[in-house]
Amino acid sequence: MKRIDIRYGGHSYSVGGRELADLQNEIETGLIPGGSVWIRVNEGEGIRRDAYLLITPGTPIALIPLEGEK
Repeated sequence: MKRIDIRYGGHSYSVGGRELADLQNEIETGLIPGGSVWIRVNEGEGIRRDAYLLITPGTPIALIPLEGEK
């Protein structure tokens, strides 16, 4: 998988070089029991700019795998 797009707080982010299942597992593991987790993402297009999203129980987040891109 080339990239996973993420929708969080009304903004778009992306993660490259990771598998969807691995990212899902990282988030789920961080939330057990009732915890939180920071995930590193890319903000913007072109030049990489790291951003860190805090995921807590009840945080609305969408993970959109772009599987057709290799």
